[in-house]
Amino acid sequence: GSIEMDYIFSDKVSSLQPSVIREILKFTSDPEVISLAAGNPAPEAFPVKEIAGITAKLLAENPINALQYSVTEGYTPLRDRLKERMKKAGCFDENSDELIITSGAQQANELACKVLLNEGDTLFCEAPSFIGSLNAFKSYNVNLVGVPMEEDGMKLDALEEALRTANKPKLIYIIPNFQNPTGLCTSLEKRKAIYELAKKYGVMILEDNPYGDIRFAGENIPSIKTMDKDGIVIYSRTFSKTLAPGLRVGYVSAPKPVIQKMVVCKQVSDVHTNIMAQMICDEYLKNYDMDAHLEEIRAVYRHKCGLMLDEIDKNFSKKITVTKPEGGLFIWATLPEGSDMMGFCNTAVQKYKVAVVPGTAFLIHETDKTSSFRLNFSTPTDEQLIKGCEILGKLSKEMFQD
Repeated sequence: GSIEMDYIFSDKVSSLQPSVIREILKFTSDPEVISLAAGNPAPEAFPVKEIAGITAKLLAENPINALQYSVTEGYTPLRDRLKERMKKAGCFDENSDELIITSGAQQANELACKVLLNEGDTLFCEAPSFIGSLNAFKSYNVNLVGVPMEEDGMKLDALEEALRTANKPKLIYIIPNFQNPTGLCTSLEKRKAIYELAKKYGVMILEDNPYGDIRFAGENIPSIKTMDKDGIVIYSRTFSKTLAPGLRVGYVSAPKPVIQKMVVCKQVSDVHTNIMAQMICDEYLKNYDMDAHLEEIRAVYRHKCGLMLDEIDKNFSKKITVTKPEGGLFIWATLPEGSDMMGFCNTAVQKYKVAVVPGTAFLIHETDKTSSFRLNFSTPTDEQLIKGCEILGKLSKEMFQD
C-alpha cells in the first residue's frame, strides 16, 4: 500500500486548531437546526438590487478596469472617498495618516500583527475576544494577555497591571463598539484612559470597529482614533456589516510608516483586494445615500435584538444573565458559575437542534474557564428567533430547575 507521509507543519501553525465555532457549525448544515451561532449580517439588510445595478453598469461601461490588475493600496477613487468620510469623523489626519483598502477588516488586523509583532512580543486584548483576530495573533506566536471585561469595557487596573508587568509589551487590541462576542461597548472615559495607558507604556492600539455603524440605541461614542495625537492608533473598518461581507472590502487608517509596511506585506499576500468589489463600494457611496441605508439596517437590528431580548426574558431561566447591547450582532449569555456550559451547548444542538457558540471559542487560552455562550440575532428569521429562544428556555429551566 501507500506509505503514510509524516507532515511536519511549521511552528507558527502547528498549534492552530479549527475553531470550536466550526465544529458547532457542522451541525448547522442540517436544515432542521435553528442557528443562533452565526456571526453574519442580516440577509434582508443587503442592498441586492443596487449592487446588481452597479455591477451590470461597471461591466458594460468599465469592464477592463474592473477585471485588470490594480494597485496594492486600493482603488484610488474609493480611497479618496473613504479618507474624506474618515476625516469628517475625526479618524484620519492627512498630515500623519495614510489609508489602504484590505480584504475585510480581518486582513487589516492580521497585517497590523505582521508588521509590528515579533515572536514573544506581548499583545493585550479583551477577554473574551473575537476568535478570527485571536487566531491571527496566535499564528505569529505572540504572547497573548487577556484583560477581563466589565459592563463598560476592559478593567483598567487589570490592563495597567498587565502593561506594567509584561515582557515586551507591544500592542493593545480592542473592539470598542458592541464587541464580539459580548456585545459590550467601551465607555468614553475608558477609551480615553486606554489611550493614556498606551501612551504611558509606549504601546500601540489596534482599534477594530466593524460594528460601529450598527448602533441602534444609546449615544454614539467617538472612536479612540479621534484621540490619536501621538500616531499610536491603527484603526480598521469594513463594508462587511454595512453592504455585504462577501465583497471582502475593509480599510485601515494608520500612521504613514505603518501603512507603508502594510502595503508591502499585503502585496506578497494577495497583490490587492478584489478590484471589482472595491469599485462596487465606491459606486455605492457615490450614487446612493449610505446614511439612509444605515438607518434602514439599524431598524432591522433594533427589531431583531429587541425580539431576542424579549423572548429570552419570557423563556429563559432567571438564573441566566444576558448583555443588552446597543448595537452589533451579539448577545452574551452567562449561566450560573460552575455550570456545565459545554453540556448545555451540546445538548441544545444535538438533542434540540438549536446552535449557539460556546464561550470557550473566544477565550485567550485553552485552559481559561467560562460559563457563557454567544447568541446571534442578525442571521435567523423572526420565527427562528422565537422558536430558538423557546427551546433554549425550556432546556435552561430543566437544567436549573426553575
